[in-house]
Amino acid sequence: MSGSAAAVPAAKPQTLDELMLAMDVVDTIRHRELLVERELGQGERDEALRQRLRDIYTSQGLTVTDRIIDQGIKALRESRFVYTPPPPSLGRTLALIWIRRHRIVGIIAAILIGGTALWAGYQYGIVAPAERAAEAAKVELAETLPKSLQLAYDNALRESKVTAARTRADQLFSDGRTALANKDAAAARSAMANLEKLRSELVQTYELRITSGVTRAPNDNPSVTNYYLIVEAIDGNGAAATLPIINEEDGKIGNVSTWGVRVPEDVYDEIRQDKNDDGIIQNRVLAQKQRGELVPRYTMSVLGGTITSWDDR
Repeated sequence: MSGSAAAVPAAKPQTLDELMLAMDVVDTIRHRELLVERELGQGERDEALRQRLRDIYTSQGLTVTDRIIDQGIKALRESRFVYTPPPPSLGRTLALIWIRRHRIVGIIAAILIGGTALWAGYQYGIVAPAERAAEAAKVELAETLPKSLQLAYDNALRESKVTAARTRADQLFSDGRTALANKDAAAARSAMANLEKLRSELVQTYELRITSGVTRAPNDNPSVTNYYLIVEAIDGNGAAATLPIINEEDGKIGNVSTWGVRVPEDVYDEIRQDKNDDGIIQNRVLAQKQRGELVPRYTMSVLGGTITSWDDR
């Protein structure tokens, strides 16, 4: 034997097939938990494990050499072919973000699109209408209502031919201006509507024509007899005019064209005799409503009360 050390034979390179078989051995051992517990966990000899593995592969029709089985057992003990995730770190987090960047970008895009849609809906569905309404209310108080109120007052005052009508128009106009100063649009509109209603009352003309008469006993004093002339309101065109009339017996107001006007007994008797003469009431006009006035002018004495329903007696 020469003085030089004997050369150590080089390890035989492991082929791909052998590597794959070794990995399969590891996988077989790992998935046969009972096998691992019994053969490895109890510290028995490796030969027992080798024999079990040989039996497994033989039953599958595969021939696996002891060298491959030894490599698999060694790899299992060294935790080869097992992926061990790196511990949490900034680098790992950034790497995961980069790997999942498409999904993350999609989520962010969805959030941005949804947020934009919500913002747009809020702006156009709530904020914008509210701003427009506020601006319209501001314009109404500053421009529209003052002009409309003034016009309604001027029209009502132009038609007023009596002091009572002018006083009423002045009061309504004052109420409207106070409402505007207080930025109370609803009250200002109400004052304007009342001025327009006043003008409508002033321009209306009609006469009250007597059609018949009735007597009534008040509910709260049956011993008293009230006398009423039944009249109908006829306007300048010969058509029936409808007016709001209060029924003094129940306090209710009705829009009617025919109602009863309470008169003294002597006036009632005079009209009754007029009708009894020939069945026709010759002096049939009880009152006339002139343009520019609030109430009709009566040609006979009246007591002021009215009724809107009655029984002929």
